Amino acid sequence: MGWDGSARLRRWLATLLLALAAGCATTNGSDPRDPLEGFNRSMYAFNDAFDEAIGKPVANAYKSTLPDPVRGWVRNFFANLGDLFIGFNNLLQGKPADTVNDWARFAFNTIFGVVGINDVASEMGLEKHNEDFGQTFGRWGAASGAYIVWPLLGPSTVRDSAGGLLDAYLDPVRRHEPADARSFAVLLRAVSQRADLLDASRILEEAALDKYIFQRDAYLQRRRGLVYDGNPPRESPSSRARDDARVQAAPAAPAASDRQFDEPAADSTLPGRVSNLYEPRQPANYAAVLAASARVGR
Repeated sequence: MGWDGSARLRRWLATLLLALAAGCATTNGSDPRDPLEGFNRSMYAFNDAFDEAIGKPVANAYKSTLPDPVRGWVRNFFANLGDLFIGFNNLLQGKPADTVNDWARFAFNTIFGVVGINDVASEMGLEKHNEDFGQTFGRWGAASGAYIVWPLLGPSTVRDSAGGLLDAYLDPVRRHEPADARSFAVLLRAVSQRADLLDASRILEEAALDKYIFQRDAYLQRRRGLVYDGNPPRESPSSRARDDARVQAAPAAPAASDRQFDEPAADSTLPGRVSNLYEPRQPANYAAVLAASARVGR
């Protein structure tokens, strides 16, 4: 049976509306960005339990079984497919130079990098970007909307959920036939992404008293930075005061180097321009922020 995109789209939209209705009816979050906090914390607890029971063990087994070069080939292959759609989103955002860069990356890596398993484009100086439909909507003025934690998929917002539907619908991995090969590829990509974040997630465990709040704030901060290509406008004084108070109440992150773990090549989950995404006043460790804001399967 083919991949029924329209049926899946309707199911996603129905789930989104039900979640919003249930959350608004039963919760009164203290943060105005998070009116669904009760629902979100329940989903966060479910995701955390799933990750402890299945996600981390599978990722550890993957990392210990496959040598570094093989894991790098897997990572690069999926990242290369992502460059096609990153370029398309840059085109929609009115950034033709970045579009040419992204599509040139795909061409060079596909042809000279053996269907993308070798990232020759980065060696040639072609920068890896990170764009998706959620960022495209934000680029053209769409507000982020309420923060939402989806089962298995993790943190999102109303805007990013809508963008994620388009990302999933157009994803060549999810549309691949036959179904068995598609399922294997989707699972392999998710395990690869989780394995890349194993060391980062350990830093997250040490850095946050309330992991839910840390993940929420890290995700929203990261997405805001991505929408504005690392140069977001200054926040209002009230928002800044609230964030400063949150920072002062949080424990200090480990004083180790940002590269104290094996940092993978940038892809659709790990942005190549992460160092520009956060204001210097934020002490959050690079690895911890990546672990907090990562979304499975994106």
